[in-house]
Amino acid sequence: MEIARIIGGRELHGEVFVSGSKNASLPILAACLLTSEECIVENVPDLSDIRLMVDILRNVGAIVEYVDAHTLRICAADITPRAPYDAVKQMRASVCLMGAFLGRMGHSSVSLPGGCVIGQRPIDLHIKGFKKLGCAVDIQNGYLEVKGGNMIGTHIFLGGRYGSTVTGTANVLMAALGARGVTVIESAACEPEIIDLCLFLRKQGAAIGGIGTNTLTIVGQRKLHGCRHRIIGDRIEAGTFICAGLMTKGCITIRGNTPKVGGAVYDKLEEMGANVKEFEDGTIVVDSKKQKLRSAEIITLPYPGFPTDLQAQFCTLLSCIDGISVVSERIYPGRFMHIPELNRMGADIMLEESHAIIHGSSKRKLTGTQLMASDLRASAALYLAGLCAENETLIHRVYHLDRGYEQFEEKLCNLGANIERLQEANLTKEEGLQRAS
Repeated sequence: MEIARIIGGRELHGEVFVSGSKNASLPILAACLLTSEECIVENVPDLSDIRLMVDILRNVGAIVEYVDAHTLRICAADITPRAPYDAVKQMRASVCLMGAFLGRMGHSSVSLPGGCVIGQRPIDLHIKGFKKLGCAVDIQNGYLEVKGGNMIGTHIFLGGRYGSTVTGTANVLMAALGARGVTVIESAACEPEIIDLCLFLRKQGAAIGGIGTNTLTIVGQRKLHGCRHRIIGDRIEAGTFICAGLMTKGCITIRGNTPKVGGAVYDKLEEMGANVKEFEDGTIVVDSKKQKLRSAEIITLPYPGFPTDLQAQFCTLLSCIDGISVVSERIYPGRFMHIPELNRMGADIMLEESHAIIHGSSKRKLTGTQLMASDLRASAALYLAGLCAENETLIHRVYHLDRGYEQFEEKLCNLGANIERLQEANLTKEEGLQRAS
């Protein structure tokens, strides 16, 4: 396994480009199965999750070719609506295949993926939506068997305990394209990634109203065709670089982000006193010189609220700001696996159920040590901590990071960071203990 070695204490300066959105790419790649014609998808990030999805598409019969490192040509002329366990076990986003199979073929057989370290992420709302459309749903030998040969459009309320469901909205939306009549999805997710999916489906010939709102109207059984589409920029990667610039007292320019998608984040940054500006083309400028940041209260909520995917990064940022901050996780209450690792570096964070109480300090420096990454966003948070920590930080299980950040170390190094990947087998026990001391 690989580990990351970070020498902290360097200010970040320069320009960085964010990649295409992983969370937009995955359902759009699944949506290519809705037509037998060729689709070309641009600005696809080069990530392990994307490569897994490509393998899954090929497994069900689609022809997938790389035009270049970030452009895919997909033709699903002859596919089988069955995705076995070996194909989907490593990635939960593979559940989006169900909606695509139903929308095109009226039947889906997809192995249920495993659990997730950040807590339970059930698909009960997906199933509810399928049943409302008239599907017969059954679980057999670990497979979710959905038969929807006679789907009829209807009203579907998709709200759940923690708000709307993003993958559930994508799944039910794609399934409704195969139903007779009109389907109305209420309490639909309205994240930018869902908007991007809707725009892609429109290019395929789908009739979808209410895009960008929490009520979507879908006209079913329209013939879909191939199209060309460019994936939006990754707003979570952009937010991570914002935190990196603020934590290292640097000045960076972030390009490639989709404009006007981070209102809650910018509102919170303004409240904290951060000098962060977004321009009409989506360019973001972070200038942390001569500013004194303030503590804050953050509550993660479905879009347009503060994104749960930036919670870990902001916990790290707030630990370096004077005062008491409170971060409440309303989407995935157990998503605090990074907190014990930050405390091992010298942070002062107390967990009370779904709340992190952060006693931040600009004078108390984090110190480098050996850390264990637990999930994608926790990995990013630990990288940020390493950037501003004294001495050397070693992060294990960095494969989590590769799921959602393209060339993250290279981009940070181009801004002035000191990061390298090492083979864990080449790091002796004595060297690791010496570096961690």
